[in-house]
Amino acid sequence: MASPRETSKTAYKLERYNSYIRRVNRTKLLNASSKLLFWATLLIALVLVFFFTLNYPPLSSSADRHPLQHYLLSYSAFYRPKGSAAIGDPVWEKQVRHSSTARRANGLSILVTGAAGFIGTHCSLALKKRGEGVLGLDNFNSYYDPSLKRARQALLAKHQVFIVEGDLNDGPLLRKLFDVVPFTHVLHLAAQAGVRYAMQNPQSYVASNIAGFVTLLEVAKNANPQPSIVWASSSSVYGLNTENPFSESHRTDQPASLYAATKKAGEEIAHTYNHIYGLSLTGLRFFTVYGPWGRPDMAYFFFTKDILQGKQIDVYRTQDDKEVARDFTYVDDVVKGCVGALDTAEKSTGSGGKKRGPAQLRIYNLGNTSPVPVGRLVSILELLLGTSAKKHVIKMPRNGDVPFTHANVSLAYRDFGYKPTTDLAMGLRKFVKWYVHYYGIKSTLNKEVDSAAGNNDSSN
Repeated sequence: MASPRETSKTAYKLERYNSYIRRVNRTKLLNASSKLLFWATLLIALVLVFFFTLNYPPLSSSADRHPLQHYLLSYSAFYRPKGSAAIGDPVWEKQVRHSSTARRANGLSILVTGAAGFIGTHCSLALKKRGEGVLGLDNFNSYYDPSLKRARQALLAKHQVFIVEGDLNDGPLLRKLFDVVPFTHVLHLAAQAGVRYAMQNPQSYVASNIAGFVTLLEVAKNANPQPSIVWASSSSVYGLNTENPFSESHRTDQPASLYAATKKAGEEIAHTYNHIYGLSLTGLRFFTVYGPWGRPDMAYFFFTKDILQGKQIDVYRTQDDKEVARDFTYVDDVVKGCVGALDTAEKSTGSGGKKRGPAQLRIYNLGNTSPVPVGRLVSILELLLGTSAKKHVIKMPRNGDVPFTHANVSLAYRDFGYKPTTDLAMGLRKFVKWYVHYYGIKSTLNKEVDSAAGNNDSSN
């Protein structure tokens, strides 16, 4: 029989063992709870990320995105509808080569960035119809209604123009395109547009208009052969300039908006890459381009929409109570200027990223040369739409807009015969005709506009 002393020791050891088991169990339970909480939190976070990604797509280009967004978008790039080709696979390469192959002797092979944009679509169509090889690049961002860009994409597809969906800041994608196709030219029209939006999302302008341009130039400088590049600057670079009409020799060091500043930076960057690497670069300063398939953020477009819907429109006057005027330029005239610049662009002189000799560097105004007060634009729209606008005349806010633009295009006329032929009344008739058909406005209005456009076209 065990002594009381031995019994006490056994009880003590048993109690210690039980205590140890309880601590181990508590630790396991705590660890299990922590793991469960971690995975639950991670799952909730992923669900929220997917929710916001699907319902609130970013307005800016990929350079602005969080790394997690980059991952999600990269993942989704490989998930494509049945029958479509993934970037880099043989079917995709065949589409790229087919679209960029010229159909005429000694034709050009042109990469058009921003091809689903307003001017990009018109230029791509004109070049393709002429027999050039045209390949588009566009990221289809949501700065304005992407469905309009998709409709333009469908229009281009009918004319055998393929658009690669990708971002200008995607260096590997650009290098892949240049590996597949020896482009002779690049028409660089991709950009973050709009003066006022820069106050809401300034980073998107830096990402697209500066970083994106540099990414393109970096790839182009190392291409063999180096392409000749024609790119879109803007009349906004004239900023606070008071000399009229605006000439290429006028000062452009007083930008009135961030948009203008990024476009001016682009001109200086172009000079640098021309000087160091021998890239042939031609910048085009567009003056308020308008027309069918235009941008919904432009005044003529949203004025048309609001007038038809009976909504009030804001008509600006300057701070000293003068009319605001713009050198409205019809898109077909601008397309002729772009094509002329491409046709007269000399070859780049670099090879393997090294300059072999002096290269062409040019800058041109592409405008209409006839400034029109915004009030006159509204009057023309009222006549075409058959209804009066509810005008709210106010002072122009200090948001980067300038009160007056007027282009001197004598340099473009001298070098490639640029001569605008479409006045505002004629151009707006063509725009309104497109607008009512595209948006399905009532048939009586269609007939009136068709008749007006037909009468006008017969006089050409």
